[in-house]
Amino acid sequence: MSAALYSSLLLCFLQTNAVGAELKLPENLTMITMNTNYTLSWDWDQSAANFTTQYVAKYQLNTKKKIPVWSTACQNTSRRSCDLTKLKLFFLGIYVLRVRANVNGHVSAWVQKVFCPDQDAALGPPSKVSLSPAGSDLEIVISDPLTSTNNSMKENHPDLYYHILYWERSLDTQALRTQSLSSNANIVALPDLKAWTWYCVSVQSCYDFYNKKSSFTSTLCMQTEGATPWWQIFGYFLVSLVICFLAMLLSLCSSFWCYKTVKATLFPVVHLPTPFQYFCDSTGSDFPRLLTPDSDSELLCDKVTVCPVSPVLEIHIPLPEAPPSGLEPDGSGRHSRQDSGGSGDSGVYSTGGSSSLRQPDSSCSSMGAQVSQGPFDLEQLKMKDMASGLKTQLVSADEGVVDMCV
Repeated sequence: MSAALYSSLLLCFLQTNAVGAELKLPENLTMITMNTNYTLSWDWDQSAANFTTQYVAKYQLNTKKKIPVWSTACQNTSRRSCDLTKLKLFFLGIYVLRVRANVNGHVSAWVQKVFCPDQDAALGPPSKVSLSPAGSDLEIVISDPLTSTNNSMKENHPDLYYHILYWERSLDTQALRTQSLSSNANIVALPDLKAWTWYCVSVQSCYDFYNKKSSFTSTLCMQTEGATPWWQIFGYFLVSLVICFLAMLLSLCSSFWCYKTVKATLFPVVHLPTPFQYFCDSTGSDFPRLLTPDSDSELLCDKVTVCPVSPVLEIHIPLPEAPPSGLEPDGSGRHSRQDSGGSGDSGVYSTGGSSSLRQPDSSCSSMGAQVSQGPFDLEQLKMKDMASGLKTQLVSADEGVVDMCV
């Protein structure tokens, strides 16, 4: 019974060793690096497996006094790579890395690789390159490669410098003549360039101690400048002058349009009726004014003088008959009385219609003469001519006879 148990245990041990021997090791351990970014990768062409990655400083392996302590970077991961950037390995140190596979509880042997960041890490190109014209030359501004913590790689490689390639851009690629320039400065001026010519530039980082060279940056092109010709200056002046004139014209047109719009909106062309225009400040104005009884009375009407209507004298000419004795015809063909004190009818009557006659006012005599009309206008006009030498004498109201003397 004990012999059978021993045989079974021996068989299981042999099977376990056979399975472990059948697991292949991870192959082609490779470090993918750029500045201070490190990634360990490997190949595995069998079934799915988990992998464990560990590291230790190399100097600890050479010490026999104490057992080296391996630190785990990746534990049972199914990926075929392990990122070591987060470990912040010392750039000048030397490390030993190892990887093993684990399939269903069976593990393979460790595969080791020595890694020195200073020697093995690849150098990256400049983080940024820009061009700016400097007269007939070009000025290149170069930014240093950066670490994983965004620091300059010149902290790790003090002798870092840049290799610059530049050439004149042309459609004929076979005729290109490339020129080079090396400098450890971050601002470099390319000399001896043609004015008003396009040039292209590409830059790479270099470190000669381990013969490190980065890839070139993407190509940048820019045109150089030079002395501005007089015709170009004159053209710029004319263009700016035309632009200023158009801007001023547009501003004036818009201002006039706004003025007309505001005026038409706030002050429409609507005139007051004619009777109300007399109350305005001036002719054509739509603003009314207040009237005062003292000063504005003369502005509303003309000066008018009111006079009483004067009586119109009518002369009745009697039928022709023999002149009575004592009367002699005068030179004007009229009969006049020798005796002015008689009471006979003289044939001159007043049409005033009242018992007594008023002597007309001198200022209204002309008005009365102009408004009188009738069949005897000719005689009335003659009476008007005689008014300067005529004397009138009022008689009693019952008689109504006016005596006239020459």
